[in-house]
Amino acid sequence: MEITSRKMETNTIVSINGRLDAVSAPEFQNALLGLIDDGATMLLLDFDGVDYISSAGLRSILVVAKKLRSGQGELSVAMLHDTVKEVFEISGFSSILPIFDTVEAALS
Repeated sequence: MEITSRKMETNTIVSINGRLDAVSAPEFQNALLGLIDDGATMLLLDFDGVDYISSAGLRSILVVAKKLRSGQGELSVAMLHDTVKEVFEISGFSSILPIFDTVEAALS
């Protein structure tokens, strides 16, 4: 898995490429918690490069979302592919996180 981030106005856009599973979830979670520790309060996850997410990946997202909310921040997600979007819907994550079709839509 590859994680890159870039700052755009008040948002930090985090692009993920690869699988978000039990092997990669700890790295993903640590990277995002590091961004929060460095002052990021508005994280946008660009999932265009993610074709699989497991329960471990969902758990990592939940940990990050809770940490952001405790500091008045927000986590949102964009560019979910069909299979990943289905996992978000089945697990109920689509009702607790803002989900956008594109990064541009999320930023506006």
